[in-house]
Formats: sequence, structure tokens, C-alpha cells
Amino acid sequence: MTELWQLTASDLAARIRRREVSAREAAAAALARLDEVNPAINAVIDHRPERALAAAGRIDAALARGDDPGPLAGVPVTVKVNIDQKGFATTNGIRLQMDLVAQSNSPVVDNLERAGAVIIGRTNTPAFSMRWFTTNQLHGDTRNPHDPALTPGGSSGGAAAAVASGIGAFAHGTDIAGSIRYPAYACGLHGLRPSIGRVAAFNAAGPERGIGAQITAVSGPIGRSMADLRLALAAMAQPDPSPEGPRDPWWCPAPLDGPDLPRRAALCLRPGGMKVVPEVEAALIAAGRALETAGWAVETIDDLPHMREAVEVQIQLWLGDGFDALASTVAQEGDPGAMTVIDSFRELAKSWPGDVVAQALKRRATIARAWRQLLARFPVLMMPTSGELPFRDGLDLAGPDSFRRVWDAQATQIALPLVGLPGLNVATGFAGRAPLGVQLVAAPFREDVLLAAGAAIARDDAPIMPIDPRGAG
Repeated sequence: MTELWQLTASDLAARIRRREVSAREAAAAALARLDEVNPAINAVIDHRPERALAAAGRIDAALARGDDPGPLAGVPVTVKVNIDQKGFATTNGIRLQMDLVAQSNSPVVDNLERAGAVIIGRTNTPAFSMRWFTTNQLHGDTRNPHDPALTPGGSSGGAAAAVASGIGAFAHGTDIAGSIRYPAYACGLHGLRPSIGRVAAFNAAGPERGIGAQITAVSGPIGRSMADLRLALAAMAQPDPSPEGPRDPWWCPAPLDGPDLPRRAALCLRPGGMKVVPEVEAALIAAGRALETAGWAVETIDDLPHMREAVEVQIQLWLGDGFDALASTVAQEGDPGAMTVIDSFRELAKSWPGDVVAQALKRRATIARAWRQLLARFPVLMMPTSGELPFRDGLDLAGPDSFRRVWDAQATQIALPLVGLPGLNVATGFAGRAPLGVQLVAAPFREDVLLAAGAAIARDDAPIMPIDPRGAG
């Protein structure tokens, strides 16, 4: 018999709306699953069961009155600890913010709750959400539910580990350099990085973000089926319901579905000449064949435009906007992982001119134009999510060579945010115990095309099932 916590969000919402099961029963099952498996993975670092059960009770009451509870009627979900949820600390994985309690919700939290989702917990992130590994000195280490020797990814490692283990039907994540796509990859899930402007973002508890983060960081879903990602995206992408009016000036009311496009995809095995292990190459080739079987024309191309430069410019936008202030805050926190990132880029940052951000924005236009011209020919680009299998946990702390190895393998993740395009990790199976996936990219606000292609590759009629992390290791 399938347990409630094993159901996809789409299936569970439909059952609750038909009143075959109550929202309170669904929440109780998710919370019981959290109690069972979270000690093995440390994915959820803050949760209040009574609050979740009360929210579920309101969904049941709405259904009893004949009211529409929303498309996510009673679906248990998690949100990342770096966004505001009223009454909870927006810690971002650092001790400096352990008492930064939000007085209001971010637009993402508001929209999930308006859609009927029941938030059952907040998930872990590395300090400052800065690494592809999830550990910090405030909340501790999150472990990969498939193999604790591997990273669960970062920075949404807690989010992905939770979903893979059956804690919530899907999870909220954020992505500025791969932080949705890589945890999904490392935990054997699907993860969608939406277009810039698709999902409204704002944290009243913290200061205004720098320009780099404003135009490259997004919120999006991690889940076990493409149908769930679409359902989650539709909820997250709604207008900001704040009575004060829209809080994110970058948000755009774009439709979720665009006009028909030719089913034509480009496959690039080694963008920018990046090294790709045989297992990743084989997964990409198999994904291309799956698309062809589904009626897509797939053409192999040698490279993507300005690939290496896109990585360099994205790093300049991310770290060049107030590097000294960031370095000072990281030093004050004293987190080893965050300090390694800062120390590894310190000399490079010293070489940047005073107008590095202005120059980066200028080059961004050239690079983005070339990518969009390529997407006019191929509505979907297919490439590695990472050049390697999921890393050994903590690999980036093993010395300068290991740090560079990690960053080199993640080039396609780093480059994409610069050009504002949506990206999707599609889980494709395993190499031993290590999950595998491929990355799809589409034009701005064409997440519908990504999800359609992703469903063809992933066989969405057979969604990923949660695993029991207590048997890993």
C-alpha cells in the first residue's frame, strides 16, 4: 500500500480535493516521516508540527464549506531557511542571523500558502548559501540520503535531501550558481531554476540584495515528477499578494505556456571544453535518444557561445559587488567552507577594476544575446548539469586543486544565471549509488518547453519514489 508521504504532489492534491483523504492526515503522515528519517540526514532544521497541523485543518475546513482550497490543497512542502517565513529565523545557515526572525513572509511563502500548501519545515543550507555542499556551524551537516559519503548538493541540499527521503512532496530552493539544479542532481531528483522575474522574491528581514543577486538569483521547486514541478511553479509564480503591493520589481506576469515551438534540441557534451566523465556523457547521449524517440530532432553541437566568459562574468557579478564587505562578514562568522570560497577568490577580486560590476553588466548583454540567438534555432539546449558524478562530501575543502576541480565541473551551472535563462535538471538514473542527471535550458519564460522535454526524458508516468536514508552508508 502506498503511504501518503510517498504520493506525488499532483496525486495527493487531487485526493485531498476529492476528500478521499484529509489535509490533516497528509500533514500528519509527512510529519511522522520527518520524525523517522530526518535524524539520519539533517535536512529539516526547524519545524513546528502544531503550526503545520493547524494550517492543514484550515484546508479541511475550506473543503467542508465547499470553498476552493487552492491547487496545492493540503500538500506538505518545505521551504529553505534563507527566505522569510513569519515567526522563523532567516538564518541562511549562519550564526550571525540566528535571531533574525522574520516579521512577514517572502512572496514565495505567501504564494505557496495561498495555493493551499502546508509548510512542514525549513531546510538546511550551507553558510551564506555559498557552496555545493550543505554544512554550517549553526545547523550542522546535511547528508545525501543515497550515500552519506556524497554531497547532497548545495546550497539547497536540505531541500533535495528532504524530498528524496519523503519529507514533503516537493521543496522550495534557490539558485544563483546551481543551488537548485545541483542538489536535484546529487539527490536523484528533478530541479527547476525558473527565468529571472518568474518568481517574486523579497526578504524584509535582511538588507537589499546587491545587483548581481538581484538579476541572477531565483527561487524554484525540487520534486519527483515534472507534473509536480509545473504545479509548484504555477503556485510560486503568482503575483505578490502583499497588501502593500508588489515587493519584487523584477517580477514579470508572463504566461506559464507560450506558443508552439519546433521540437528541436541541441546536445552539447563538453561546453567550454569542460571535462566530462564517461557516465555523464552516456547519460546525455541516452537523454538525446529519449528525446528523439519522443519525436524531437536532436543535433549535436560543439560548444555554447562565450561559455567560459559567462562563468567569469557571473563570478564577477556575484562576488564583485561588495567583495570586501562580504569577506569581512564571512570572517566574522568563521565558517570554514565560506572562508575557503572567499580565500580562493581573494587574489582574483583584487585584480578586478573598480567598475567591475558595470563592465560585467556590459558583457552580460553580449553573452545573453548570443545564447538567445542559439535558442531561436534550438528551443532546448541539453548539456551536463555537472561534469562529474556527485562529489565526495567536503571535496572543496581538500586543498586548492580540489577546489578548482569542483568549480570547473560546475561551469554550466555557474554560466546559466548570468543570461537569465531557465534551467532544468532531469534525473536520469544512477551510476552505482551515485545519482545522474542532465541539464536542459530554454528561452526566457519557456519553462513549459523544459518541462515537456524533461517529461519525455524522465518518463513522467513513473515518478521517482522516496527512499529510506536509514539504510544508506
